[in-house]
Amino acid sequence: MFQVPRGTRDFTPGEMQKRRYLEHNMAVTFTSFGYGEIQTPTFENQELFTAKSGESIINELYAFNDKGGRALALRPELTAPVIRCYVERLQMEPKPLKLFYFGNCYRYDRPQKGRYREFQQAGCELIGTDTSEATAELLALAFTLLKNTGLQNIQLNIGNLTIISAIFKKLHLLKDDQKILLPLIDKSQFDELQIALRDCNVSEEMIANFLDVLQTSDLTKIHAFICDDADANTELAAMETILSLLKNAFHITDYIIKLSIVRGLDYYKGLVFEIDAPVLGAEKQLCGGGSYDLISLFGGTEVPTSGFAIGFDRTILALEEEGFCFPSPKLDVFVVPVNQTMNTTVIQITQELRNRGISADFDQLRRGIGKSLKYADAKHAEKVIIVGPKELENKTVTIRDMKTGAQEIIALKDISTKLSKN
Repeated sequence: MFQVPRGTRDFTPGEMQKRRYLEHNMAVTFTSFGYGEIQTPTFENQELFTAKSGESIINELYAFNDKGGRALALRPELTAPVIRCYVERLQMEPKPLKLFYFGNCYRYDRPQKGRYREFQQAGCELIGTDTSEATAELLALAFTLLKNTGLQNIQLNIGNLTIISAIFKKLHLLKDDQKILLPLIDKSQFDELQIALRDCNVSEEMIANFLDVLQTSDLTKIHAFICDDADANTELAAMETILSLLKNAFHITDYIIKLSIVRGLDYYKGLVFEIDAPVLGAEKQLCGGGSYDLISLFGGTEVPTSGFAIGFDRTILALEEEGFCFPSPKLDVFVVPVNQTMNTTVIQITQELRNRGISADFDQLRRGIGKSLKYADAKHAEKVIIVGPKELENKTVTIRDMKTGAQEIIALKDISTKLSKN
């Protein structure tokens, strides 16, 4: 007996209904913010991902050589392919360029709840601007995107890598020290971080101040700690403007400053952010994004870039955990013949309804009326049309409302008009 490969899943029609709902809902929100959809190949040259993330990522890839000996890989994420496409084809397009996408990605990773080897990702890239209003809109888009799906409880966390770099500089931490500290900061392992900072010969006073700043949302306190760094102060002033726009123009207040949001890769810079769904517990992050520089790494002319990615599967899990009622798949009309001599007429009625944009199906198992009505109910049909010999003689049919049970007889010629959605 064959089974689905480890880390992958089949999706039943009911599950696909949830996924299509989410995809459509997000696409509508992306489009309302002026974004256009882009699609890239499922596999790319391996070098694209090693250039972005280093050689170590090969261990996480589904990598292979094709029949021509070319080193390829199934895409593990979508930012690199989209930026590759931009450098290759879109550099001359008017700026800012707003791109969104959906696509399956692949990582050879240990499967766990909400994390699979094949998974869908949604996201976007904003190319050509890093003004405060553009960054504030990106944050607002990420938050609105998830809110519009129906999620009730989400938390936007905002950090800044320029400020973190200024703090590292103030603590006289070497690059090698930072590589040890970053994972501890990222996982908020503050006890372990304190020990590691002592090993880096940081004074107890500076350690206490650093840990305090990492866990505060008070911009004044952060400013006091990095006041002697010009770049960090400029970044902090920009953050204040962004937060003001977020609150007063986009009317989003469910955010906190969280400097413990860090990234281990060199192409990230400036503002970074995450969105959590507390209902998911430890694996609560739904969205991650921020500012980065990949275009110059891929051979293009450097322009500001930022974006975010959303975990599609975790978003569905969060909606389910919150008890969200996904729209049910519904059939507008189910057509039932009383006997087989009605079959041609039943098919003609069904096709006419379909041509009018009405979802319609008919009994194909030659069941009796009772069993056909039971099947129609299982398919969530709103109406059933019963075609019988006596009605047909009078060129009429019976329409039954499946919710109320009410029935009425109407002329054959009036069926489409009666049920038309136009």
